[in-house]
Amino acid sequence: MKNNAIRTARGLTAICAVVLLSVAAGRARAAEEPPPTPTPAPPPAGHYHLDKSHASLQLRVSHLGFSTYTTRFSRFDAELTFDPARLTAARVVTTIDAASLEMDEAPTECIDIVKGPQLLDTAKFPKIVFRSERVRVTGEKSMEISGTLDLHGVTRPIILTATYNGGYPGMPNMDPHARVGFSAHGSFKRSDFGMAYGVPAPGTTMGVGDLIDISIEAEFSGPALATPAGETH
Repeated sequence: MKNNAIRTARGLTAICAVVLLSVAAGRARAAEEPPPTPTPAPPPAGHYHLDKSHASLQLRVSHLGFSTYTTRFSRFDAELTFDPARLTAARVVTTIDAASLEMDEAPTECIDIVKGPQLLDTAKFPKIVFRSERVRVTGEKSMEISGTLDLHGVTRPIILTATYNGGYPGMPNMDPHARVGFSAHGSFKRSDFGMAYGVPAPGTTMGVGDLIDISIEAEFSGPALATPAGETH
């Protein structure tokens, strides 16, 4: 009996020790883990301008049917009127420097064709402009943006599918202005804009494709972060 009591006491002591160690370990992990990031408040309605350091404008086109060549414009700007509570009221104007099309490692003769009179003719048409006209909400944060594209002296309608990725009113001591972000995609036929040079003959892929796919990632900076009442700088 005495031995059984001793073994039982030892067993209880071991169980208590394990429980205490588990509690202590849990508290240590909790102390090491950073507090959860609070959900940011929604950004304010107002005027936003493009944050060029967090924006990209890529184009993709078939090359001989062998690959999908990807390139980009490196100089562009945009102005946005935005209200997160009324996505349908959003309006954006984007201006692109046509000569900023980047063609990494491309032969000089190819660059001359693309930027010369046979295609973009950047000397005569230095700017490409997209102007939104209507926004149709298709989901909680998804939308279709209908607008016009001014390219190569031709203006035609175009539709972009876009996603509002979120935003915030600003972050004290880090980002003193509101910020919002979007992703958008679209496509157009370059021949519709008078640039049919090199389009493959029907039934073949030998050339540079007519269809141009567009991919846009953009963040915009907006109104200054509101100063709490009674706080002065």
